[in-house]
Amino acid sequence: MPRERVYRTRAIVLKRRDQGEADRIVTVFTPGMGKRAFMARGVRRPASRKAGHLEPFTHVNLLLARGRTWDIITQAETVYPFLPLREDLERAAYAYYFCELVDAFTREEDSHPELFDLLLHVFKYLETSPDPYLTARWFELRLLQMSGYQPQLQVCVECGDVLQPVTNYFSVERGGVLCPRHGEGQKGAEPLAVNTLKVLRYIQSRSHEAVLRLRLTPGRMRQVEKLLAEHIRYILERRLNSPNFIERVRR
Repeated sequence: MPRERVYRTRAIVLKRRDQGEADRIVTVFTPGMGKRAFMARGVRRPASRKAGHLEPFTHVNLLLARGRTWDIITQAETVYPFLPLREDLERAAYAYYFCELVDAFTREEDSHPELFDLLLHVFKYLETSPDPYLTARWFELRLLQMSGYQPQLQVCVECGDVLQPVTNYFSVERGGVLCPRHGEGQKGAEPLAVNTLKVLRYIQSRSHEAVLRLRLTPGRMRQVEKLLAEHIRYILERRLNSPNFIERVRR
């Protein structure tokens, strides 16, 4: 049975790039089709009615027509604009980071409705968040779990023994924690303090609301952020751009 020529979807705008004199390629994340890239014709012209609905982070309803190379956005209607995420530099930096993570960890047309809902959830919180740090760590660990890359934090990835409350070691190559017997002297394995492991376990296993009640020292925050950043970098085999932007905004 032939596919319908015209179809609709909800979407979150992840990124966009200019194409030709007046067009844009808009990459979105949808609940039913996963990540998709669509053509928005004439959207850079001043009179375009679609332009304001295709800004980064916007939750939007799209009407699309199938094309030979690109499916075409024929109509766009904002569901929720998330304006504070574009008006505040720190919120924008974190929103770009979440979009970059989703873009990096997903493939074209790989349906993932739970991840779509997760992205909407953190965007809603970012609108009013005084400090997005804990939300970012919670989002990272949820995304890793959904993508099949959740770090092992309960048992040694080498021997399977339950980890004891002593200094253990984290290995990005092994995807989790090594006990002292297998981690000490292991190339690339970094010492992992007892309290840092406790924080990671808590963020990994608790609700967003519970995680937001954590109170961490600046040193502990840096340790947790660095460990997750290195874990993500190893999985993707590259560094993301947004963390540097976040760091510049913080200064």
